Amino acid sequence: QVQLVESGGGLEQAGGSLRLSCAASGRVFSTYTMGWFRQAPGKEREFVAAIDWTGRITRYADSVKGRFTVSRDNAKSTVYLQIISLKPEDTAVYYCAAEKDGLVRITSSRYDYWGQGTQVTVSS
Repeated sequence: QVQLVESGGGLEQAGGSLRLSCAASGRVFSTYTMGWFRQAPGKEREFVAAIDWTGRITRYADSVKGRFTVSRDNAKSTVYLQIISLKPEDTAVYYCAAEKDGLVRITSSRYDYWGQGTQVTVSS
C-alpha cells in the first residue's frame, strides 16, 4: 500500500509560479512511476505529467509543456511539479498518483494509488 500526500497548492496570480510536492509512504516508491493529474470544476480529470522511477523518462500534456516540470527525489520519497507562468486555466485540484507497473502512462485508470489533491487557484 502506498499513501500519497500532496502539498504546495494555493492562490497565485497569473504569471507566478508554484511547486507542488507529493510525499509518499512505503518502501517501493522508488520503483513506481509517478503521475500528476488535475481536475478543474465541471471538467474531467486530465493528465498533466508523469515520471518513471529513474527520473529519466518524463511525459507531459501538450497544454503544459514548457511550463511544467516533473521531478522526483527517491531518497525523500517525494515527487515534485514545478509550475511557471501560471495561467487562470491552470486552476484545478492537482492530484499525484502512483503506477506500480513502472510504465509512464497518461491514463488515470492505470494508476494504482492516489492522493487527496491540492487546490491551485490562479487569479487573472
